[in-house]
Amino acid sequence: MKNKRMNGYLLAGLILTGLLVALMLLGKFWTPYSPTEMNGAAKLQPPSWAHLFGTDNFGRDIFSRVMRGGGTTLTIAVLTIAIGAVLGTLIGAATGYFGGAVDDALMRLNDALTAFPSILLALLIISLVGPGKTYNVVIALGIVFIPSFARVMRTQFASQRNVNYITSARLMGAGSLRIMILHMLPNTLRTLLPALTIGFNNAVLAEASMSFLGIGVTPPDASLGYMLSEAQGMLVKAPWYAISTGAMIALLVFGVGLIGEGLQKLEREVD
Repeated sequence: MKNKRMNGYLLAGLILTGLLVALMLLGKFWTPYSPTEMNGAAKLQPPSWAHLFGTDNFGRDIFSRVMRGGGTTLTIAVLTIAIGAVLGTLIGAATGYFGGAVDDALMRLNDALTAFPSILLALLIISLVGPGKTYNVVIALGIVFIPSFARVMRTQFASQRNVNYITSARLMGAGSLRIMILHMLPNTLRTLLPALTIGFNNAVLAEASMSFLGIGVTPPDASLGYMLSEAQGMLVKAPWYAISTGAMIALLVFGVGLIGEGLQKLEREVD
């Protein structure tokens, strides 16, 4: 019964997330209507078969905009986590394995980044690289997410550096780089995979928050966070705009969260 329940979390998360990701990726290449084309005769129409999520105050099809904006949000989240996970893993591996002065220097830098509130730090970086561009948002959020991954990976590598199989590898002449990549890194995946799902959800919410505040993605690009900001002024006239956009963010976070929960339960079962 326990295995069935754990697999149920993972299966439900994979199905829900897979459907949403497929819809968002499709939106990068095809949408039922143009996400930017305005139609004054069709503005503020409620959801119908013609417009599944209704239309906004410019007559744009909201379903098409959600597909396209979701693709932007997905791209930002994936690239953000890629930057944070890769650089964070490198820093965490170096500090955890070598310790000493390397550990002190890099972790002090890590602590300095962690001391800043994430949105404030992202705002500072955006002000340096320039607002409004998708790649600038990715750079800002990627830097913000480095410390969390570095701390997780440091703990994992530090706990393994003196275990028997690592000591044996050293005695057999294996170099530090070989030990870290071939022996220690594979054993950190059980911790890294759930951390990636949590980081992905945090990246989605961070991008949405930044775009909602006007410091993230701006026109002509669109993201779910920016669309939610647009919908704020139409809560009375067109509540379907905020509901559909917010539901897409919530379902994506929920689906990835189910995957993370399933992975954590599988890990506990193995232990």
